[in-house]
Amino acid sequence: MSKTTILKNVFVVSLGFTFLFTAFNSMANLQTSLNKEEGVGAWSMSTIYVTMICSCMFLPNFVIGRLGCKWTIPMAMLGYILFMCANFYAVKGTMIPSSIILGLGAAPLWSAKCTYLTQLGVWYAKLTSRDQDAVINMFFGFFFLFFQSSQIWGNLISSLVFTPATHNQTSDRECGAQFNPHDAVQGNKSNNFEQSHDKVFTVCGIYLGSAVVAAIIVSIFLDPIVLDKERSEDDRKLSPRLLVSTFRHLISSPIQLMLIPVTIYSGLEQAFMGGDFTKAYISCTLGIWNVGYIMICYGVADAICSILFGRLVQYVGHIPFFILAFVIHGSLQITFLYWEPHREDMLIFYVCAALWGMADAVIQTQLNALYGSVFSGNAEAAFANYRLWESLGFAVTFAYNDYLRTDMKLYICLGVLGASVVCYTIVEGLLFKAKTKSANITSP
Repeated sequence: MSKTTILKNVFVVSLGFTFLFTAFNSMANLQTSLNKEEGVGAWSMSTIYVTMICSCMFLPNFVIGRLGCKWTIPMAMLGYILFMCANFYAVKGTMIPSSIILGLGAAPLWSAKCTYLTQLGVWYAKLTSRDQDAVINMFFGFFFLFFQSSQIWGNLISSLVFTPATHNQTSDRECGAQFNPHDAVQGNKSNNFEQSHDKVFTVCGIYLGSAVVAAIIVSIFLDPIVLDKERSEDDRKLSPRLLVSTFRHLISSPIQLMLIPVTIYSGLEQAFMGGDFTKAYISCTLGIWNVGYIMICYGVADAICSILFGRLVQYVGHIPFFILAFVIHGSLQITFLYWEPHREDMLIFYVCAALWGMADAVIQTQLNALYGSVFSGNAEAAFANYRLWESLGFAVTFAYNDYLRTDMKLYICLGVLGASVVCYTIVEGLLFKAKTKSANITSP
């Protein structure tokens, strides 16, 4: 590919995912508040990520081997389209099956995207004689700039549609860290969560159209590629080979083992923001119609910082940014434990969302790029591990969403964050040791 063609394909992938996750991310932000009866929303989200864990082990190589990176992406998007359709009648009988189908396609979707961008980064680095790690960082930063901007468009849609003519003034005395999930469906909290069927159908229809547009964009404009690493005949068979290679990669790589906590935390912190902050803090205190507006602030900060950090990392490395993310998230989680949210605290909601988005930008871009650069020779097994452990973080968080008070969830977040800090420090030590050893070998 020429440099122009490579950049065009990076743009097409980014644009397609923007349309797709304009629908999915915003619908996911609403699940625990909108589909709260019998825990349908939380259980559907947990089902997605449990299924993704299974899918990571068996399907990515098989699907990509059969369809190629290009066609894997739009075919996997069909599961997201079905999920949007299920939200028109959100009961367990529709949401759980559609969540399973989405989860099965999600692992090949993300593996194909990561493999595609990593390969483009390798080619572009060779064509421009630039550092491979820096180019991969730049491409992932550009991708997440578009990807995180989906928070803006989708959340703007939900807030504009759901905003009532008159705002209900409800008590906020049990919101925040003391929020009990049962408060969403009983007592004087319910009018902050309820929406008319017409408004729900309008939002679902817009999101469905956005997901369909995503599949069309990728199908028409994305170029097929042939990976530098040729696929064997085993890649075309549905077998546990990836399961074996994933765990072989896990066992054989101390760095991969040490990346498990921070990868789990990546899923956990996103699930907390989308499932707990939106419900226990925003919807409970301000009403569901404010979820979109505040999450737009989160998305804007995430998008800007994604591209900014993706460019700056080539000058200062990964370490300062990971430290920044750990400090911000740790400080916010402690703040959430002691903060009693009120309607008058509107600015605090926006500031907290923006800061969380800034730190999430670091975790998303730098962790993806770290996997891509450290494990470039075995990208599929590495990214399968990435999706497996991140999905576990999502799944567990949504599974206990309706059973634990918010303060207990925050303690869990802080515990996993602490383990992530320790293990990431070990990772950087191992990488430094490996670089020093390589330099000693190559020096005269």
